[in-house]
Amino acid sequence: MPHSPMINYFDYIPGYLQIKDEIEKAIRRVIDSGQLILGPEVRAFEREFAAYTGVHGAVGVGSGTDALVLALQALGISPGDEIITVANGGVPPVAAIRAIGAVPRFVDVDPGTLLMDRTLLETALTDRTRCILPVHLYGQPAPMYPILEFAAAHKLRVVEDCAQAHGSFYDGRHVGGFGDIGCFSFYPTKNLGAFGDGGLCVTDDPALEEHLRMLRFYGFRNDRHAHCDGINSRLDELQAAILRVKLRHLSDAIETRREIARTYRNSLAGSSFRLTGEAKDGTHAYHLFVIRTPDRTQAIDALNRAAIGYGIHYPEPVHLMEAYRHLGGMQGDLPVTEAACDSVISLPIYPGLSLSDARRVADTLLSLALRESLP
Repeated sequence: MPHSPMINYFDYIPGYLQIKDEIEKAIRRVIDSGQLILGPEVRAFEREFAAYTGVHGAVGVGSGTDALVLALQALGISPGDEIITVANGGVPPVAAIRAIGAVPRFVDVDPGTLLMDRTLLETALTDRTRCILPVHLYGQPAPMYPILEFAAAHKLRVVEDCAQAHGSFYDGRHVGGFGDIGCFSFYPTKNLGAFGDGGLCVTDDPALEEHLRMLRFYGFRNDRHAHCDGINSRLDELQAAILRVKLRHLSDAIETRREIARTYRNSLAGSSFRLTGEAKDGTHAYHLFVIRTPDRTQAIDALNRAAIGYGIHYPEPVHLMEAYRHLGGMQGDLPVTEAACDSVISLPIYPGLSLSDARRVADTLLSLALRESLP
């Protein structure tokens, strides 16, 4: 019996082939222009992405992590200041906090959505707290209104980590414009992915926008004079041109993701696998389709045998990682987060994945005789 063809966990080629001519025309336009850094493509993409997200302004930077670092710097977060965030959103938000010498203070997540549990913010509040950094995880929005209400009551700034949330809406508004600054990544796997690294900050505050522009380019203000401490973190013209093309197709690409997600949800409903809940008042963009399983090893073995790729987002909570042990985190501090990291698995979901392949993924999982369900 012939082997089934491999289903990759992620594959950008099918999506690229659909718009290949547009992308290659955009690349040629940049090469022929003679300007590769901070030129018309970046300015146009910033305007177009700001319009897409419904904010005043956007500032392209070198990566999603840089976007977070620069956002915190622009808000005046200082060494020793504390920032409330989550430990199941990967290392980048915590790395950004530590890059400026600030201290992350973790709260647990909602057991249904795995998003920041708004009811626990008070437990992490100290007299050094300056900011809340919610992560819009897997493509769905954190509960922004309660977070903003808490922030306003305690005079805290809010930076949104939108790295996984292109096309995600909360109460009908695109994420990124709720807090002081929203930070996006254009890493190739994202809903809006470049052909390399890239990032961007959005804000409705013109003064913050101007400050971010200086910070990304050595503190310059359209001159060669450093008006503030800055770094080199610039979205380049080639990536901006590619992203402009892909932005035009983003809504269709996200609808494809949602269709695949519906296939998974319909197929796996009532099984031993727990499906990550959809956030109240949110519109899921399905950057990832994450399930939880009582026996991840068994599920991975089955997927490997069936030639199906998978991901784990994320296998270890940040507060238990070696680099951050000095912050005092211990096993048991965040029970929901820790249980989730032990059980999550991400299924293939991207434009170019057929619905028949999605059903094959689901059928492979359903063939398992799992001994128990998650509590």
